[in-house]
Amino acid sequence: MESTQMEASSSSSIEQQQSVQASAAEVSTSRRKTAPTKGKSPLKRKADALKNEKSKKKKRKNIQRTIRPNYTVQEGEDMLLIISNISSGDNIWKPKRKGCKKKKSKSKSKISPGKTRKTHAKIKVPTVREETIDKSDNLESVHDSFDQWGQSLPIEILVKIFQFAVVQDGAVPFLCRVGRVCHLWNRAASSPILWRSASIGYCWIEPGKSQLPGTEQKIRNTIDWLAQNRFSQMRDFSLCHWKKHVDYVIERVSQSCPNLQSVKLSYCTGLTEKAFQCLGAGCPSLENINVQHSEFNVDGLVSFLEMYGKQVKSIYFTHSTKSDRLLSTLSGYCPELRLLEINTKLDGGYCQLPICIQALQIGCPKLQTFRLMNVTPVPKMIRNTPSSTCGFPLLEELCIATSSHSFMSDNDLSNVLHSSPHLRVLDLRGASRITAAGLHALPCERLECLYWGLYFNSNTMVASKKGVHMLTQKWSNTLKELDLANQPFSEEDMEVAVGHLAHGNGVHSFRSLNLSGTKITSSALRLLIGQAPSLKYLNLSSCRYLPRGLKRLYHGQEDIQLLLDKLS
Repeated sequence: MESTQMEASSSSSIEQQQSVQASAAEVSTSRRKTAPTKGKSPLKRKADALKNEKSKKKKRKNIQRTIRPNYTVQEGEDMLLIISNISSGDNIWKPKRKGCKKKKSKSKSKISPGKTRKTHAKIKVPTVREETIDKSDNLESVHDSFDQWGQSLPIEILVKIFQFAVVQDGAVPFLCRVGRVCHLWNRAASSPILWRSASIGYCWIEPGKSQLPGTEQKIRNTIDWLAQNRFSQMRDFSLCHWKKHVDYVIERVSQSCPNLQSVKLSYCTGLTEKAFQCLGAGCPSLENINVQHSEFNVDGLVSFLEMYGKQVKSIYFTHSTKSDRLLSTLSGYCPELRLLEINTKLDGGYCQLPICIQALQIGCPKLQTFRLMNVTPVPKMIRNTPSSTCGFPLLEELCIATSSHSFMSDNDLSNVLHSSPHLRVLDLRGASRITAAGLHALPCERLECLYWGLYFNSNTMVASKKGVHMLTQKWSNTLKELDLANQPFSEEDMEVAVGHLAHGNGVHSFRSLNLSGTKITSSALRLLIGQAPSLKYLNLSSCRYLPRGLKRLYHGQEDIQLLLDKLS
């Protein structure tokens, strides 16, 4: 018994000693923690800051993103627009990077066996469909859904979309590029309705460099492919800035386009008689020919007009030494001609063209538009041609405009327009010998546009210096555009003329007025602007009778309204 009591007391004493030692150790560790040590406090702050940043990142990762639909339906003027909400930064649009597995294997080999690599949880991008939201879809299903959307799009809608682009930018190269996107786009881009009009520019080589034989063969192969596969329903064809292969292109187009109606060659060279004959033989519906600013064989065009002139309705060409021969051919072989335009370069200087108006009136009685751009007509007579004819009874537009002075007189103008009651546009810019009395005597009662400005330096040759009020009084109900730049009419005459415009029945549709260099006054302007709500163009530059600050060009109704406020 005594021995057992001795053992129990000894074990209890040992336990007491151990508890005392443990409490002393705790006190010492607490003192070490609380004791300030130099250099350890900033480290502890940095560690706390890192822990806070990590906790914030974990909180951000734990935040669930709100699921939004990948489309929005908006109502337009005449259609419903389905607009995608998927931004360019979303993962479903990012293609898989090549070699990403190799980089991961290399990075794993660099990690020491003692260290452990942190694994980040993969974030699954939820896919949103139009009907249901399924979070379990993966990225491949998203790509498949978009592919199905593209393949299930009706080809008629895609053709209609392409048609808007073709009207704005042309068929070439737009349709050639979109045809390489996918099979659906290729079928849509090959639709014949999109290839009814095409313009091919020359972009094979840089300027000043010669062509290689391989390049020339590529050009022919491209033209052959387009003619065989795309040009079957072509109506309008244009060729711009071609210096070679023009004959080859025209021959291939004439063979493949039986419905061709219009051909335009702009700044092209090398068009021979053979090409014109191919057009006549292969294109029975051809009625519009434009060869302005191009070098061509005049004899070839003349022979074409002699054989196929009955189908030609409009023709454009640039003035040359053989232009009078072309005019005589048109007078004898083109009874259906509706439009005739002859131009020249603006820097070509003074250009005259002998024209027998009577022969042209007899040979082309259906002419509706007659334009001489920077070309001065010189009347001439041909044997066995009557001096009086039926004129141009269907003429609607006459343009005899030049940047220099023209010697056309009132009698010459009357010979052209003595039987043209339907004339709507009359452009006589540079015609310094035409008088207001001669214009007033014309049989045109429904004139809408009159351009009678003078654009050369000297006004000593101007024949008309009064009577402009007679013109505005005659056409006050129909006139919409008027150009009297640099005309030397008096101040009183201009005030009366503008008054007729302001009180006419057509003042609400009056939209353009050029009074540059005239003697217009502020009171007359105030009256007209206040009565013309559709006025959008007003040129008052160099008007000496206006105050300073107002002599400039005005564009738009807001700008003109500010002028009216200043005049008031």
